[in-house]
Amino acid sequence: MLSEHVINLPRKVVVGIGVIGRVPTYFRELGLQSPVLIVTGPRIYNVVGKRFEEMLVDEGYETSVIRIERSHIDTAQEILEVAQELKASTVVGLGGGKSIDVAKYVAAKLGVKFVSVPTAASHDGIASPFASIKGTGKVTSIRAVEPVLIVADVEVIAKAPRRLLAAGTGDVIAKFTAVLDWRLAHRLRGEYYGEYAASLAILSAKHAMRYADIIGRGDVEGARILVEALISSSVAMCIAGSTRPASGSEHLFSHALDIVAEKPALHGEQVGIGTIMMAYLHGKNWRLIRKTLKQVGAPTTAKELGVGEHHIVEALTIAHKIRPERYTILGDKGLSWRAAENLARITGVIS
Repeated sequence: MLSEHVINLPRKVVVGIGVIGRVPTYFRELGLQSPVLIVTGPRIYNVVGKRFEEMLVDEGYETSVIRIERSHIDTAQEILEVAQELKASTVVGLGGGKSIDVAKYVAAKLGVKFVSVPTAASHDGIASPFASIKGTGKVTSIRAVEPVLIVADVEVIAKAPRRLLAAGTGDVIAKFTAVLDWRLAHRLRGEYYGEYAASLAILSAKHAMRYADIIGRGDVEGARILVEALISSSVAMCIAGSTRPASGSEHLFSHALDIVAEKPALHGEQVGIGTIMMAYLHGKNWRLIRKTLKQVGAPTTAKELGVGEHHIVEALTIAHKIRPERYTILGDKGLSWRAAENLARITGVIS
């Protein structure tokens, strides 16, 4: 039992068609102040960022825009310095995971409000207080800050490449094995376990799985279903105060694959394949998970992922070392090469 458990949640979540056009209204409702710093990508700025900036300027908000190409600590530190010079009161992450993670990091360091405006449903960091920043010496997420406002325009999100929707499905389905690992750590190591946060994460995964055929169409309805599931799983992390309900052995596998593969795939794609294999280790219905991923067009084999079969096996053997303090089904010693190879072959990840 924790002596104190603090839960910080987003104050407003808006999901719908055309909602990005009402951002100034949401800003006023929440009392968000100038100067506003918008972190986005070059392509996203041309697609929707310029209009986003102009809307705020027209409503009297002092606004600055920084376009980034990567989510790296050097980039984040440079933007932090700019934000400090601007005396930014609100930081907006407009785009995919890179923009949202960097904006989240900067807002946390400044102690100001963070606004999340996803343009793709490819990850579950939309509402979580954790950021994935490369170059920190850690391959895992770092603590940042949760958004006060989330604006998810499903019309914009549906226009993103279909591959991103598939990756997002992989990330949300991962909650099945993440929660099993969390429960295992609670039972074997006495780690704190939050039943409500765990249940919410599982509900998010079940929601995406139930409507996989609609998500697979890649239309507005599918985008709405997936982004709501991703937001829900992000909130589970806010409630838990850690990434435990969303990240387990399947994420450790993905982080390990990032290390060993010459050209890693998208995070959600790798996590999806990791979930297939970890579900097998947990004795769960891995075939159903594989079927769901296929329905949305996500990869289920090393070949489809674009990595070597030996990379899959190697990643499995070192995954337990990524976060030794985080106990999962992989245990303290991990898998032997032979066990890893058998696991990948039985689940059809390698031939």
